[in-house]
Amino acid sequence: MGRFILRRLLVAIPTLIAISFVMYAILALAPIDPLAQFALDPRVPPEVRENVRRSLGLDQPWPIRYAKWLTSLAQGNFGISFMTRSSVSDLIWQRLPNTLAVVGVAYLVGVLIGLPAGILSAIRRNTVVDRVISLSAYAGFSVPTFFTGILLIIIFSIKLRWFTFIYDSRLEVTDLQTLWLQIRQSIMPITVLALFDAAVLTRYVRASMLENLPLDYVRTAHAKGLRERFVVLRHVLRNSLIPVVTLIALGVPAVFGGAIVTEQIFRVPGIGELLVTSIGTGDTPVVAAVVIIFAVLVVGFNLIADVLYAVLDPRIKYT
Repeated sequence: MGRFILRRLLVAIPTLIAISFVMYAILALAPIDPLAQFALDPRVPPEVRENVRRSLGLDQPWPIRYAKWLTSLAQGNFGISFMTRSSVSDLIWQRLPNTLAVVGVAYLVGVLIGLPAGILSAIRRNTVVDRVISLSAYAGFSVPTFFTGILLIIIFSIKLRWFTFIYDSRLEVTDLQTLWLQIRQSIMPITVLALFDAAVLTRYVRASMLENLPLDYVRTAHAKGLRERFVVLRHVLRNSLIPVVTLIALGVPAVFGGAIVTEQIFRVPGIGELLVTSIGTGDTPVVAAVVIIFAVLVVGFNLIADVLYAVLDPRIKYT
């Protein structure tokens, strides 16, 4: 197992370098000028714009800028934002709690709903329970999150006035009242994302369970007189989780990247909102940092999924 993990890590390094090169090249060649705001301001003389461009290193060819950025990245430095002139690491750390408080919790809730729903739908196949769960799952991942978000805003914010749809990132939880305010403003974005994640996971768990339920080892377990709950949870579920682990593991990076629309709808100042804003302003260091973090998460959780395969199924061996 140790040799396998080491080999995967050695492969991951050139993979991440290739991803960073392609990403940086696209950003550098994109028709977005970080200094466009100065170009539209007649009060800024051309020599001032040129000095600012030189101070940001934009006067150098992009391969040189990429080499310098990669060297700084290897030292743990994401660089300085073009727009705010502050550390990119500080910007990300400022947004990360908001993303985890909303998107991370939503994914956890989606997993806690999707797993038991998929199991129940599989063991109650072709019953009313199965049809209700399947219909809800189809509706959950067929309806886009932006539509669900707008629908919840219209019903619960505008009509009923139960929840606020503008996320207040300045809120500090100091007592029960502020804790309730934090929960209240997070309910709708968490619901939007959790319903979608739960719907997708429910379909995967159901399909995987239905593949294992008719197999011989399940009939043998029943013939031995084992209880239904023990057979389903101890044997069927464990074997069914092997493909589901991939979905769950790869869904963790999607927590940060896939909720961009939802963060925009509810004005959640998270990582996704930071990425969209930085792309629009041409803030290359911020965009590059967020994208490379996404890439590291994808590679890392792929490795975690491979390790979990061997834990769930001892027949899988890595050398």
